[in-house]
Amino acid sequence: MTTFEHDPVMVDEITAIFDAVPAGTIIDATLGGGGHSHALLSRRPDIDILGIDQDPVAIDAALERLAEFADRVRTSRRRFDQIDEALDEHGVTEVSGALFDLGVSSPQLDHAERGFSYRNDGPVDMRMDSDQTWSATDVVNGYDGAELARLIRKHGDERFASRIADAIVAARPIESTTQLAEVVTSAIPAAARRTGGHPAKRTFQAIRIEVNSELDVLPDAIDQAVAATIPGGRIAVLSYHSGEDRIVKERFAEAAGACDCPHDLPCVCGAVVTVRIVRKISKRASAAEQSANRRSASALLRVVEKTEPTPKASL
Repeated sequence: MTTFEHDPVMVDEITAIFDAVPAGTIIDATLGGGGHSHALLSRRPDIDILGIDQDPVAIDAALERLAEFADRVRTSRRRFDQIDEALDEHGVTEVSGALFDLGVSSPQLDHAERGFSYRNDGPVDMRMDSDQTWSATDVVNGYDGAELARLIRKHGDERFASRIADAIVAARPIESTTQLAEVVTSAIPAAARRTGGHPAKRTFQAIRIEVNSELDVLPDAIDQAVAATIPGGRIAVLSYHSGEDRIVKERFAEAAGACDCPHDLPCVCGAVVTVRIVRKISKRASAAEQSANRRSASALLRVVEKTEPTPKASL
């Protein structure tokens, strides 16, 4: 039995979002352990799932969890910006919706040998795709101080990025996650360590995002999902980092016909409306869920519904 159990974030909200979509295929673009897919398949007997994940351990675990729905589940081992290829692989031409649950799952954090954890000792790895040659070791021991500071600041929202980068460079070679966590912690002023969770959390997040090119591939992934979805279908994204949420908001706004034309004049820029924004403000998990599931505390949910393409100038 593959060990990849974790509680899906905002599962009640996610299932409610997809209650009204047409029957058909829903893309679970970040399949993980299959928690969201299990809830959707249980609730909607008229939908099937195309699950995408670049982690083979996650796919194996999801197939075990979803065994009772085997005839309604297909998987594709790919990065989530390869939605078009996954659809072609299974002969799917259109879908009723797509779900993205971004970031790293609890089982990946818990397995020390994956190198994601700042609490458990393991190699400096952080690859979601184990076949990828580039790893966190290349970043931690290869980037110069300026590059490290840039990515820690950009992907981690870390105010002590320069101090941390200097400490990492001085401590090289760094060969384990606990060593990296100790170096990062030592670079942060004692007063700042007392709040905001583990001192190394932001830096580990930043390095993981860099290793897996998570923010680089997200815009295209969202655009592919929007393009593949039929009118009445929905695209939902759970993000856990301000950079992720900013990209989601921007891509959804673009699909909703964002333009620079004056609001009191007709649109002349050629903007086309392909979605309506279901919620203008991102939704957070309930206080009860945040208390029970730490991962949900930073989750932000945004949702759009696909419409018939309409030039904004005609609205």
